[in-house]
Amino acid sequence: MKHDEEYLKSTIRSIPDFPKKGIVFRDITTLLKDPEAMKQVVDLFYGEYKDKNISKVVSVESRGFIFGGALAYTLGAGFLPIRKKGKLPAETIQQEYELEYGTDSMEIHADAIQPGDRIIVHDDLLATGGTIEAACKLVERLQGEIVGLSFLIELAFLNGRERIGKYPIQTLITYDSE
Repeated sequence: MKHDEEYLKSTIRSIPDFPKKGIVFRDITTLLKDPEAMKQVVDLFYGEYKDKNISKVVSVESRGFIFGGALAYTLGAGFLPIRKKGKLPAETIQQEYELEYGTDSMEIHADAIQPGDRIIVHDDLLATGGTIEAACKLVERLQGEIVGLSFLIELAFLNGRERIGKYPIQTLITYDSE
């Protein structure tokens, strides 16, 4: 399938000064309501990984669940959510990560991944890379093999690739500046 980045970009609404002054929020809800854009995104993610024997797709709460679940379905793979601390019901492992002002943590079920599982880690947005770096640490602590990282959007000017560059990265839409 031809990757039409400009078309996909045109379906994303940019909201200046949200959630605070100086930030341009990339709102994917406008892409989600466009059936052609939705199909193109799922098909592009699937095309990248269809021949890589993926056993599970790990996605970060919450917008990552949208395409992560669709990708798992199309690949015939399992879907594993990574959630904020205290949101998963069974035994978990936890990973802290840094935010602009402080720290947060995320969790995955301790029995979610078996050693050698071939994993795609997916989120909707690559910014500074801190969240996805923490997700990768969780996967590796459970001895999963990370085959690749996939993102709908990359904010390249925030240099997130520098933190996670040891993994193959797929992004569909790149913004080089705010």
